[in-house]
Amino acid sequence: MVGDSRSRYGSAVNTAELAERGSTILDRLTTTQTPPPWQLVIGTGAIALLLVVFRPTWRILRNIVTIAHEGGHAFTALLTGRRLNSIRLHSDTSGLTVSSGKPYGFGMILTSAAGYPAPALVGLGYAALLGAHRITLMLWLTIALLLVLLVKVRNGYGLLSMVVTGGIVFVVSWFGTDTTQAALAYSAAWFLLFAAVRPVIELQRNRRHEPNSDADQLARLTRIPGLVWVLLFGLVALCSLVLGARLLLADTTGVCVPPLTHSTCA
Repeated sequence: MVGDSRSRYGSAVNTAELAERGSTILDRLTTTQTPPPWQLVIGTGAIALLLVVFRPTWRILRNIVTIAHEGGHAFTALLTGRRLNSIRLHSDTSGLTVSSGKPYGFGMILTSAAGYPAPALVGLGYAALLGAHRITLMLWLTIALLLVLLVKVRNGYGLLSMVVTGGIVFVVSWFGTDTTQAALAYSAAWFLLFAAVRPVIELQRNRRHEPNSDADQLARLTRIPGLVWVLLFGLVALCSLVLGARLLLADTTGVCVPPLTHSTCA
């Protein structure tokens, strides 16, 4: 009887702790958080840049870029009325998103064009949320988007990549301190902003050997040269990087982009 009572008491305590933590997170989703110190903002940016330019880490972390890339294709397919069939992520960091609909037209063009800009635009969106001091909201939106994509993943490596990525974000957002959450959030934003540029360079370099790249598919759909599409992808990535950096550094440098940040404009 004593052992059973203790077990029930422990279960009640655990349930109460979970409820309290869940309530805290709900409150944080609708409120702003304290901006992290400038050392964290600058430090996470420097580390993210090193992770992108250092080849061994890039080979592993490029999977995150692939998730964003294929997510761009997937969400755009849905938004343009196409039927999303499957998403596959491969260990060589390539991916494939399959959708049904007309093999031509505006919807197909937008779907094909959405992949390479997606990491940059996600990074820019993250920067906007962090510039507005919405760290918790940014982390839980990431989890929600990953869960939506997970439903359509159709291969083992893809499932593993999604679960590991989402699991890390969940553990940090649920159990991590404010500083740990800020470190992950800013690292993710900086990484996507920097990382969005490198695949565009790789795209142009490998087009001779990959005639079915996104740029070449778009060239066949629109009769606009593939190089023009590559340059457009690069422009989106660079512009997102510049604007995203301004947002992330706003509290540090005094740069203000109203109404997205809380900095005082000079």
